[in-house]
Amino acid sequence: MQVLVDADACPAVIKEMLFRAARRAEVRVTLVANQYLRTPPSPFIKSIQVPAGFDAADARVVELAAQGDLVITADIPLAAAILEKGAHALDPRGNWFTRDNIQERLTMRDVMDQLRNAGIETGGPAPFSARDSKAFAAQLDRFLARHSTPPRRAD
Repeated sequence: MQVLVDADACPAVIKEMLFRAARRAEVRVTLVANQYLRTPPSPFIKSIQVPAGFDAADARVVELAAQGDLVITADIPLAAAILEKGAHALDPRGNWFTRDNIQERLTMRDVMDQLRNAGIETGGPAPFSARDSKAFAAQLDRFLARHSTPPRRAD
């Protein structure tokens, strides 16, 4: 089991939590982004920079993900692709994407996109908060406690 992170839009506080979890649980954490990301020295943490381009990071995350892995993303279509591979998807606010809720989330995303394209102001997500950070930490800890396997070092 590994943790893959759609890192371009992932809040810094979440990345820091993941770095600590990687060291504590000795689980591989891989950040995938369109830009260079500095990571702390650790055999369990690595960063992959993909070329700039629409959904290049998402495509790489899907390519790397395997059944049972955990993917951190707020991207709903990416989460849907991850679930199809049998992996788990958690957003940075501590909410799980599941087979039971992904279609509804995709539909809502499409509706909101149509409204924005029609010129209707839909607002955006609430600012990331300490409550979101705490919810994410709790879900991550629960997941790692249930799914951790013997340590694997990053390649």
